[in-house]
Amino acid sequence: MKIEINPQESIRSEAFSMWMSSPQPMVTLVKTIDVNRLRKVSRKTGIKFTVLLCWCICKAASSIEEIYLLPVPGHLYRYDKLAVNVIVVNEKGGINLCDVPYSEDINQFNADYLEVTRLVAKTCKSTSLEDSMIIGTSALPHTDLDCIINQYSGRWNNPFLAWGKYRKGLFKTTLPISLQFHHAQMDGMQASRFLNNLQHEINQLMK
Repeated sequence: MKIEINPQESIRSEAFSMWMSSPQPMVTLVKTIDVNRLRKVSRKTGIKFTVLLCWCICKAASSIEEIYLLPVPGHLYRYDKLAVNVIVVNEKGGINLCDVPYSEDINQFNADYLEVTRLVAKTCKSTSLEDSMIIGTSALPHTDLDCIINQYSGRWNNPFLAWGKYRKGLFKTTLPISLQFHHAQMDGMQASRFLNNLQHEINQLMK
């Protein structure tokens, strides 16, 4: 469910006043994540690496109050559910966007992810979940990247994560992940906590 709240009565009151009218309110943090556990679980269960990572992203975000808030010009909305947005290559060779609802049951999330992305690829039509807070993602697994900084159009103020190809080392596998967020939504403290949560959720995946 989505409800509008008074920014001045919210936990983001001061930040909303300072950053909502900024011409460039987005902040980008980059953290290198150890994804050894993701690779192992993916091989063991057959669940795709990207699906597991998206589930861990939502799980890590679920305990951070600020992530459920969406600032837009003059308004602040609160959601009670999360979803992840993924980019799908469709059957015509183009791309579409689709929202996958977060479920604490990883098998349910996997089933929803596969069904939604299959349908979008086949129909070449994007889908959206209006009643969920959307966390944007973009995966470029064929390219080894240090950092991705997304454009800011002013149209979407949702948090956005992007990554390239993971790096296999002798003892661990790492993946730099870029997080972009609106400063009226959260500060570096909450964003850093989210990234730390993400590493924790990956380390604990299916243990």
